[in-house]
Amino acid sequence: MSSGEGAGPEKEGQAAPQGQPQQATTEVVVDDSNTLPSYSNFCRVTATPEEVILDFGLNPQPFATGRQEVKANQRLVMNFFTAKRLLTALGMTIQRHEATFGAVELDVRRRAGAFQAQTQRPQGTGPQGVVGSPGPASE
Repeated sequence: MSSGEGAGPEKEGQAAPQGQPQQATTEVVVDDSNTLPSYSNFCRVTATPEEVILDFGLNPQPFATGRQEVKANQRLVMNFFTAKRLLTALGMTIQRHEATFGAVELDVRRRAGAFQAQTQRPQGTGPQGVVGSPGPASE
């Protein structure tokens, strides 16, 4: 998944302890020049005994109630080994994001409530930092 995956604990210039073979490092170079980006706010995960299937799509009304139809436009099929490496990579990515920006709230109602609390001010207060009265200007 990442550059240097499979690297051993040895540092450059140090030999492995006697009796232990040196581990070879692996560098994966990805050519993403022909990839097509697409946005998804919906993912369905299904599986067979041999594979994990991820269907991605765009839900145009993610907050609507009742029956919603979402058209999947991308499908990824992978074995369980790759799926587990993806799980690990996504977990590490989310941990770094939350350490930098705070917790990712999955409950939309809580997320909306927190946003409203940040953007609403009590009635009767004006813009912060304004000093003075709205009377006529003094000479």
